[in-house]
Amino acid sequence: MKQRILTALIALAIFFPLVLIGGLPFTIAIYLIASIGLFELLRMNQMSIFSIHGLLTWLLLATLLMPSEWTANVQEAIHTSKLEILSAIILIMLIYTVTSKNRFTFENAAFSAFSALYVGIGFYYLIETRFFGFEYVFYALLIIWMTDSGAYFIGRKLGKRKLWPDISPNKTVEGFVGGIIFAVLFACIIQYFYPIASTFGILIIVTIVASIVGQLGDLVESALKRHFNVKDSGNLLPGHGGILDRFDSLLFVLPLIHFLQFVG
Repeated sequence: MKQRILTALIALAIFFPLVLIGGLPFTIAIYLIASIGLFELLRMNQMSIFSIHGLLTWLLLATLLMPSEWTANVQEAIHTSKLEILSAIILIMLIYTVTSKNRFTFENAAFSAFSALYVGIGFYYLIETRFFGFEYVFYALLIIWMTDSGAYFIGRKLGKRKLWPDISPNKTVEGFVGGIIFAVLFACIIQYFYPIASTFGILIIVTIVASIVGQLGDLVESALKRHFNVKDSGNLLPGHGGILDRFDSLLFVLPLIHFLQFVG
């Protein structure tokens, strides 16, 4: 527990100032974090990012992460849209399945492309969310932290019914609900002192949905690790695992709050 707390404090001391600064330093930091996440995911499937297909997968990720303001500049400079660049990389990846004489298979290409999508979409929306304001990033982080805390403490005290034992044997239905309650409570406290939604009703609805989707995102990561028979996605963060272990919920929550048009 001490190691977890120490790691969390160090990570916050590095990450939070970057969130506050925003702009190019924040975007570069997210590119780095997302690249590590992609490395972890490929390694689960015994694939190396330091290879031709690894480079193609990273290029796919880098294109997905490209902020909207960069996309406009790129399209003006080379008259090519973001979608066209993504399509070209995927086609090259498929051609590589032939030139590699099937050492890199269609199945490998599908996993690589989906890995870039899984990591890239969530982190892209983290960059975009910061563009709209620090408070939205803080809100998303708070919802995830409070959901995790509520699920942990309520689950330990009251948890009896297993939520999904085949995927995550320690999670309980009571913890799942407790996480939602904690998230709503702290979101309402934020709203009282610094309103980020037009009404409490909208805030509560968005927070409930975000808390549920965040916990499902955590289960997605758990399912991946169970499928590949690994305990953690990595060991970059002692006591916490890897980047994907820490950002799994965020990868789902950030796109969601944009889809719900909460950000803006």
